[in-house]
Parts: sequence; C-alpha cells; structure tokens
Amino acid sequence: MSEPKFEVQMLHDRVMIKVEQESGERRSSGGIVIPATVRQSNRLAWGEVCGVGHHVRTVKVGDRVLFHPEDQFEVEIQGQEYLVLRERDLHAIASERPEHGTGLYL
Repeated sequence: MSEPKFEVQMLHDRVMIKVEQESGERRSSGGIVIPATVRQSNRLAWGEVCGVGHHVRTVKVGDRVLFHPEDQFEVEIQGQEYLVLRERDLHAIASERPEHGTGLYL
C-alpha cells in the first residue's frame, strides 16, 4: 500500500522559494574571474517562488525574488531544498507584470 501524498500549503505571510544554484565561478563586470570558493556575506540571492500563504499580497507563484540567504529556514521536500521566508524579508521582485519597476531587467 502506498503512502498518501499531502499538498504543502504555506500559512500566513510565508513564502516558499526554490533557490537558483550558482554555477561556481563567476566574472565581475571588469572581466575578473571570481572563484566559487569566495563567499560574500552580504550577497543577496535570487530564487523562484513556489508557494505563498494566504496573507501574502505582493508576490505570486512563479515570480523571481531577491532575498538574503541567511534570513530563512531550509526545508527538504522530495529531495529538493526550499527556503521559507516571511514576505517582509524579500528585497525585490522580478516579474513579467511591471507595475512600479526600476526600469532594470534580468
């Protein structure tokens, strides 16, 4: 007999994010190669929203959001790691529906 599957629903103002993995080394705008071993403590990260609670007003599933990786809780579901944050801990949203944007695009 197989185990029943349960759908994960976020509560209140919580947002579930799938983190975009960095591809190791990266280049600065001047062309300098920065190795993957360099860790920047105040570097923000991008991730994709996979679930939102009922009281989340600004973010929708599928949006890309900017957040600080240290301000979160980690959870593993079916071998995939996700982060859980409050909506107020998000710094920016990149979406296809610009309303009050900066004029910058990813």
